[in-house]
Amino acid sequence: MYLGQCTKDIIRWPRPASPPVVKLEVFYNSEYSMPSTHAMSGTAIPISLVLLTYGRWQYPLIYGLILVPCWCSLVCLSRIYMGMHSILDIIAGFLYTILILAIFYPFVDLIDNFNQTHKYAPLIIVGLHLALGIFSFTLDTWSTSRGDTAEILGSGAGIACGSHVTYNMGLILDPPLDRLPLVGPPITVTLFGKAILRIFIGMVFVLTVRDIMKKITIPLACKIFNIPCDDIRKARQHMEVELPYRYITYGMVGFSITFLVPYVFFFIGIS
Repeated sequence: MYLGQCTKDIIRWPRPASPPVVKLEVFYNSEYSMPSTHAMSGTAIPISLVLLTYGRWQYPLIYGLILVPCWCSLVCLSRIYMGMHSILDIIAGFLYTILILAIFYPFVDLIDNFNQTHKYAPLIIVGLHLALGIFSFTLDTWSTSRGDTAEILGSGAGIACGSHVTYNMGLILDPPLDRLPLVGPPITVTLFGKAILRIFIGMVFVLTVRDIMKKITIPLACKIFNIPCDDIRKARQHMEVELPYRYITYGMVGFSITFLVPYVFFFIGIS
């Protein structure tokens, strides 16, 4: 997603003209079009799910082979239907994602091991993601893509730092290789109830963290950089406000997902 958003601001290919296109969505109209980051995420997520779970969990491969084209097609076609992308944008996003996965997938275990075990991993993770955010914010004038990019980087940094803390506290440990592939537990009323409870508690916790951090970071950034805070939306268009707001807020969201929420589950006995 980060590479896609930055590529948009470098290529600066406008959205499809309207008319003749009928646009059903206008919120992201200020963003550039090439490549489609929705197509990228719609391709990367299902393929990554299959690559990272098959062999670790026991399920027929055909399920994954059905999931990938269905998920990808629905997301990609929806962007054309909404009038936000041309077919060329979609194809470029799809191929761009395949290229990125082909380059980075062989290093996934290495990166994951570094994030979890290296002593200075949190410092390096935060510094790298912050540097990437500053770079992306200098590519173009304000648009929704800048905020999305900061959210992506903040979430990624928070998730990676959370996994580091979780691993070192022993909350979530990888099973021995001889136990793979794992077999899913039988679905019972107790298991279903526990899953619903985990979803509810997790969502409430994460949304609460997001709201608290949002209310703290925006006024604080405005005060530090002497930016008027009367109009929040206008204030957020300043890089000095939007970058720390998005980065810190969604960094805490990511950290909550991979550490704070699992710790709460462990504490109350539903992990």
